[in-house]
Amino acid sequence: MSEVNADNWVSSGHRPMGFPEFVVVIAAIMALNPLAMDMMLPALPNIGTAFKIPVANHLQLVLSTFLIGFGVGQFVMGPLSDRFGRRPVLLGGMTVYAIASVLAIAAPSFETLLLARALQGLGTSATRVIATSIVRDCYVGRRMASVMSLAMMVFIAVPVVAPSFGQAVLMLTQWRGIFVVLMLYGLLALAWSVLRLPETLPESERRSLAPGEVLDAFRQTITNRQTIGYALAAGGVIGSLFAYVFSAQQVFVGIYHLGHYFPLAFAAIAAGTAIAAFLNARLVGRLGMRVISHGALTLYAVVAGAMLLAESLHALPLALFLVLSGLMMFSFGMMIANFTALAMEPQGHIAGTASSLYGSITTLVGIAIGIVMGQSFDGTLLPFATGFFLCTLASLAIVLVVEKGRLFRPHHRAT
Repeated sequence: MSEVNADNWVSSGHRPMGFPEFVVVIAAIMALNPLAMDMMLPALPNIGTAFKIPVANHLQLVLSTFLIGFGVGQFVMGPLSDRFGRRPVLLGGMTVYAIASVLAIAAPSFETLLLARALQGLGTSATRVIATSIVRDCYVGRRMASVMSLAMMVFIAVPVVAPSFGQAVLMLTQWRGIFVVLMLYGLLALAWSVLRLPETLPESERRSLAPGEVLDAFRQTITNRQTIGYALAAGGVIGSLFAYVFSAQQVFVGIYHLGHYFPLAFAAIAAGTAIAAFLNARLVGRLGMRVISHGALTLYAVVAGAMLLAESLHALPLALFLVLSGLMMFSFGMMIANFTALAMEPQGHIAGTASSLYGSITTLVGIAIGIVMGQSFDGTLLPFATGFFLCTLASLAIVLVVEKGRLFRPHHRAT
């Protein structure tokens, strides 16, 4: 990698784009995923009515099916991008996303809608894997973590506004209008990538798709203590987040009776993640990825314990739930970009495949946890609070094993 600008920051790998445009483009293509997830939240009751879905928990399939496509797709996107380059795989995935949006708009049944959602997830698996791989192609170590945090700051703003955006669309048209918006955004991101995003993987560094080589790259990834450890730990904390998103509409509307104000509450809580991403981008270069992420994981565990205790005592009013949820999102935002950077740090020579496997592991572990917790919703927050606490303890234990019992150990090498 060559870094040639005056402040030794900007990689030449993403020319002709400058640093600000690079961060925004990476964030924009990554945002396809949370936009497709969170814009749907206010529409779930409308979809249930349209397709006569009798069990409210079944509507969570609109979200979980999308994530299953996202998780499974990541297995193949990395190896394909390591073989053919980043651009063709990225553009192909975004095209699948746009086509799936059209299918969702015309879906005649709930099953067809779920198929479209799975295909949307498959398409966004390319955007997430390739975005991470492109950043890894251009940056390493703390610089990679800083770039990822800046991208995440823009990208995380999406969940803050997406439910309100979805609610606004519902005020103007039916729930299918949300998929029209998703299709148009996908086409815009596709056009921007076609025109401005260069290929960042040189021909000389591309890998064969021979089964032996692919399996060897997978073996290198899953046998690396740091990579697999942080992937599993991230899966645990992401599982809690998925469960929160899956049941958010039921919690805010069913338990706390917020009605149409639900998107505002969701946005206020999600803002904590955006604030955390901004702070992480500013602090990670000085404090290091381990110090920040381990501190955030500890806070995550404290919040989980407090929520479980409060719910067990039937003392979790809306105000306290909002505070604890905001702290949950804040600690998640301080954690996840650093976990990703720590997992990817040893995998520069197989960045695409490693990014694929990392993304698949974290997403599928998170989906499995999220579905179990979400389908356990019984009209109270006790199943969620219990799962949140247990998952966080498991993630903390995994990090302790990875770090051989030594948390908060900073990097001394300015990579």
